[in-house]
Amino acid sequence: MYYLGIDLGSSSIKIALVDIVSGKSIGAVQEPEQEMSMFAAEVGWAEQEPMDWWSHVCTGIHKLKEKHKVEAHEIKGIGIAYQMHGLVVVDKDGNLLRKSIIWCDSRAVKIGNTAYNQIEPDFCDTNLLNSPANFTASKLKWVKENEPEIYSQIYKIMLPGDFIAFKLSDTINTTISGLSEGIFWNFKKNSIAFEVLDHYGFDHSLIPDIVDTFSIQSTVSQSGAKESGLAEGTHILYRAGDQPNNALALNVFHPGEVAATGGTSGVVYAITNNLSVKESARVNNFAHVNYKADASKNIGKLLCINGAGIQYRWLLNNLAVASYEEMNELAEEMPIGSEGVCVIPFGNGAERMLENREIGTRILNLNLNVHSKANICRAALEGIAFSFVYGIEIMKSDGIEAKVIRAGNDNLFRSKVFSDTIATLIGQEIEIYNTTGAIGAARAASLVDGDYQKFSEYMANDHVMTYIPLADKSRYQKAYDYWKKELELILNK
Repeated sequence: MYYLGIDLGSSSIKIALVDIVSGKSIGAVQEPEQEMSMFAAEVGWAEQEPMDWWSHVCTGIHKLKEKHKVEAHEIKGIGIAYQMHGLVVVDKDGNLLRKSIIWCDSRAVKIGNTAYNQIEPDFCDTNLLNSPANFTASKLKWVKENEPEIYSQIYKIMLPGDFIAFKLSDTINTTISGLSEGIFWNFKKNSIAFEVLDHYGFDHSLIPDIVDTFSIQSTVSQSGAKESGLAEGTHILYRAGDQPNNALALNVFHPGEVAATGGTSGVVYAITNNLSVKESARVNNFAHVNYKADASKNIGKLLCINGAGIQYRWLLNNLAVASYEEMNELAEEMPIGSEGVCVIPFGNGAERMLENREIGTRILNLNLNVHSKANICRAALEGIAFSFVYGIEIMKSDGIEAKVIRAGNDNLFRSKVFSDTIATLIGQEIEIYNTTGAIGAARAASLVDGDYQKFSEYMANDHVMTYIPLADKSRYQKAYDYWKKELELILNK
């Protein structure tokens, strides 16, 4: 018997099967094989067609069943992870009213920033734990202001994962974790953030019913079964945004545990039960998957670094190298500090942790007579690693003290230079695990009974290695101090 995990990203949808008893991954597929379409009618906009998501989910499930000879009745539960902060709107018949405004769309930035000051910063910091910023609530306000004919027809709003659950089950609902990522949750009052709804002039009925993150949220309907290939009555048992889900996939549930990812962007996601917020302008705070309004109020503090893996991928595409492995080997040939070459790796738009400054990528102190592509590879890995350390320092100022850091076995963390640099500078071991968001979502279906020990046992075979802080920190610290000095010179211009 199996659990099925769906991970809805903005570039593709990954679907995984795991064995219920052992938690072992049976197989996974990705749909589409190329990146999904994204629509940008204007600069800064980003939209996707939710029915494309649904079509790819159905195609992927059929392929996975066929590839592994699995019958529909053998799949006993479904977990869903999804791209955060998106907006999906439907009418009373469940028909889509427009494309989804997805997470990277920036049209509502001004709306959210204005709301932060009008609602009052202190209230936002202590009750919402965030600025409304460019999150789902602000995107809905944009629709209200700019597309009133569409807004007037809205029956319910959904996050991307809510929509996939709806198509599977014909039932519209959401979670506290989901509401918090849209800035629809008041942590202090443990309720929907009616203050935000009223400020933006939203009818309270637009918010779906709330279900627990780990629960029988709904069941696959007759129409959902026909299209997806799943059995009617199959339980949807879990739903969460991609970053909380990535933390779950790495067995990060409790205060002091930290999940890190080093993909296109870098993420540090730390768990705390302290509602105090000092860095709401630079660090986001969301209800973690195991947040309970009446019990464990576990908060996920999320710090995003846009200029991470995309920097290293750019070098792969533009240097005379064949693979990341070759780049990593070249980097290891160079000494710590890369003989003075310094890379400021923020070339992927505005960086929230730098207070939304857009400073770009800079390669400093490159001597054309001395340095080679090996220096650039080392300096790039160090620069990205230093940006993680810089972010962790911000999180420490916000009350986070890491007890354990776990990371996925992705491109950046495969690099010894990258991982040794971070581990040594923060003085903390980094555990590397071979898992994915789709596998995590599938395994999360087991947590409907609250058996965290069983979930931990699932990960026993996923451990790849642990990076230990090196005894001699001085050379790393010298290189980091130099990098930070260069960064601060840029920021203070």
